Amino acid sequence: MDYQFKTIEKKWQQFWASNQTFKVNNTSDKPKYYVLDMFPYPSGAGLHVGHPLGYIASDVFSRYKRLRGYNVLHPMGYDSFGLPAEQYAIQTGQHPAITTETNIKRYREQLDNIGFSFDWSREIRTSDPSYYKWTQWIFMQLFNSFYNTDSDKAEPVDQLIRIFETKGSKGIEAVCDEDVLEFTAEEWHHFSEEQKETELLKYRLAYLRESTVNWCPALGTVLANDEVKDGVSERGGYPVIQKKMMQWSMRITAYAERLLQGLDTVDWPEPLVEMQRNWIGKSIGASVKFALADGSDSIEVFTTRVDTIYGVSFLVLAPEHDLVPIITTNVQRAQVENYIEQTKKKSERDRMADTKTVTGAFTGSYAMHPLTGKQVPIWIADYVLAGYGTGAVMAVPSGDQRDYLFAKQFHLPIIKILDIQEIDEEADSRKEGVYINSELINGLSYQEAVSKLVSVLEERGIGKAKVNYRMRDAIFGRQRYWGEPVPVYFKDGLPKLIKENELPLLLPEVDKYLPTESGEPPLGRATNWKYQGGYEYELSTMPGWAGSSWYWYRYMDSHNSEAFASKEAIDYWQAVDLYIGGSEHATGHLLYSRFWNKFLKDIGKVKEEEPFKKLINQGMIQGRSNFVYRVLDEHGAGTNTFVSLGLKDQYKTTALHVDVNIVNNDILHLEKFRLSRPEYAEAKFILEDGKYVCGHEVEKMSKSKFNVVNPDDIIEQYGADTLRMYEMFLGPLEQSKPWNTNGIEGVHKFLRKFWRLFHDASSNFSVSDEIPTKAELKSLHKIIRKVEDDIERFSFNTSVSSFMICVNELTDLRCNKRAILRDLVIVLSPYAPHICEELWVLLGNEPGSLSYTSYPVFNPDYLIEDEFEYPISFNGKMRLKLNLSLSLEGIEIEQAVLANEDVQRYLDGKTPKKVIVVKGKIVNIVV
Repeated sequence: MDYQFKTIEKKWQQFWASNQTFKVNNTSDKPKYYVLDMFPYPSGAGLHVGHPLGYIASDVFSRYKRLRGYNVLHPMGYDSFGLPAEQYAIQTGQHPAITTETNIKRYREQLDNIGFSFDWSREIRTSDPSYYKWTQWIFMQLFNSFYNTDSDKAEPVDQLIRIFETKGSKGIEAVCDEDVLEFTAEEWHHFSEEQKETELLKYRLAYLRESTVNWCPALGTVLANDEVKDGVSERGGYPVIQKKMMQWSMRITAYAERLLQGLDTVDWPEPLVEMQRNWIGKSIGASVKFALADGSDSIEVFTTRVDTIYGVSFLVLAPEHDLVPIITTNVQRAQVENYIEQTKKKSERDRMADTKTVTGAFTGSYAMHPLTGKQVPIWIADYVLAGYGTGAVMAVPSGDQRDYLFAKQFHLPIIKILDIQEIDEEADSRKEGVYINSELINGLSYQEAVSKLVSVLEERGIGKAKVNYRMRDAIFGRQRYWGEPVPVYFKDGLPKLIKENELPLLLPEVDKYLPTESGEPPLGRATNWKYQGGYEYELSTMPGWAGSSWYWYRYMDSHNSEAFASKEAIDYWQAVDLYIGGSEHATGHLLYSRFWNKFLKDIGKVKEEEPFKKLINQGMIQGRSNFVYRVLDEHGAGTNTFVSLGLKDQYKTTALHVDVNIVNNDILHLEKFRLSRPEYAEAKFILEDGKYVCGHEVEKMSKSKFNVVNPDDIIEQYGADTLRMYEMFLGPLEQSKPWNTNGIEGVHKFLRKFWRLFHDASSNFSVSDEIPTKAELKSLHKIIRKVEDDIERFSFNTSVSSFMICVNELTDLRCNKRAILRDLVIVLSPYAPHICEELWVLLGNEPGSLSYTSYPVFNPDYLIEDEFEYPISFNGKMRLKLNLSLSLEGIEIEQAVLANEDVQRYLDGKTPKKVIVVKGKIVNIVV
């Protein structure tokens, strides 16, 4: 029978599902291996061919690891809370849960069609109450913890309370807000409950604080930095402004140093590691206080170049800095307020990225230079961010380019502070030479200057050495409906946790998914939704990253109702051994996940400091767009005629995207084109050689470019095994590459050729139990070693090429030996599991046993070259080839060649005049 891929693939997908072939236990004598994919958000559009790339790679690796004797956990689930479902609910009135369920069914169907070896018994959904119960539980633990810098870990707030009760707050080593009180134990005892709770909130790892956020009025919610592009929301393109709001935050900054050090212990792509290092942004420097000229307050700045302090000619505050409204003079107020309004329209990312535009406003006030006593003007500018450092910088135009441009723009002094500085054209930030115009440090080198200045600042109580981090605490609230409710109610204006036995706190029903008329989040629409009938619940929901910051642990024990996962399951699976996903999560999901993991370790729930041992970022599969060329009339208007690519230069044309699904090898299907849109129904074509050839270009895969390819269509035409192998064949996993359906035929033909090795000319299954030849064994063991090496190096594309070579060799050798084909089926099965399962059973094996058999053992002896295929030429023309032992010498080679029947047939009774033998290269017979 011929290769019936549709029947075969459905058969084995049903077999795997009904027999739970890939269900895995949390105990085994085998070594464990945990392979994880970044789980998808189930959008209504379903999967296109770019989405499964990482899943196919992880599946190949998982199947291979099973063959190598590992107990492999390879789960899948859905990151199912999110803004798209909420926006759809706002537009249609349909509950997001219904949309999400529909989308998940679509995703599941598509994933099943590709033949993944997921353990579906462990499927999770972040929007399922049985799951988000534990997201809420983790939030509660964070709320009930503080970070003890003495022990360098999170500890219970109850312990902090005991310290306050016995010693007060003086000398407490904890990460906290800057405005904490200093009090004695006696004073603590006299505080009211409200005062105590207010103070404790300044230490908690989950806390409420007024924060500057990305507020999108049209969407009625706060957005994360990665949800804002060029000052507008990524979804919908609505304006986003900077706004101060009371928000839940996570004290991720407490873990900054551990997050930084942990990067040295993981096997991650270096660009990704570098992105995290930069995001954490460790700086070693000094904090310095500049007193206001009127003596009312002081401005604290953090600098990594305290050596340049004598070059300070002005201070710059972030527009959001708390002191701005206080110090702005009446004369400058209108200008400052106008500037602040303009700044609100920019995202922090845009402000950091724009290094060329110089803007600012003078507050009208002055500070005193802490060492010279001279007055220094105070400005505001959007290149200073409220959340980085202290939200204030000491501007040194001679040493910093942004300060230099600012000084030039607003005619502020530029003070030369190093003898070798050249500042006529730009700032000079070198640390060479010696200091000038710098009183205390004149004549000193950089190291000497820093040491002396820090000593003087500390001695005078106006500064100190300090380590700073760019990373800020993570905003944790979203003014949306479709997210996890925060398990908090408010009593006397202060947040209180509900009881653990009251989890999960379920999402209430609402009449609309919009903010209330008074501006409260959508949860404010819920009727009678109060704690114990009287206390207001928190109306914000958790951000999208909450449920994805711990999900790999839930896979370990997904049905546990008593814990997020049992101790036994966590101890067995430990960390994720291989994590595959996109690099766009470098500073969001991956950073938050590492933070939550470290916290769970601190409270004794997990053992691993880092959750993901090895991480691979798969590249993007780009679209390969096709174009038709519409002929324009003399007025430049489009006609109903389309000209083929090779002839388009003879006409005035405009290029239009055309659906790639009606194009094959760049040849347009004319009738399908006419049917694709009403305006094309009467289209006329100018053809070349009877065909319409389309243009093409590689760009992002998107509906608007008509270049989205649905994997279902590829599977329908070629099969899932072809899709799997072709996606691996496109190029190295980590690189972006264009999708080009033109090459898929070759992979499909390979599978048909592989199938024919097991069948005779009449398509009957036919294998031989004969002993394999050396050539057959050599071909097999080459592919055993090649695939082993390639998969371990995640070089999947080169394996596919080698499979093709191997099957071609075995076809030429007319090999149908069971001993060869059995092992070849095993080696190919991670890539093309359906066809291999079918052939495995035809070879006489138990159905379903292929996934847990053993990978063939490579024998290097079969690759030793002890023969050479000599080209045999007659008067310089090669006529045939003969395999002869490399141990034969010249005369022995000549005798063996002349004794061959085929050679004698070519000689036709003639006696050779001469036989020229070049050992290991050629034999030429002269007649």
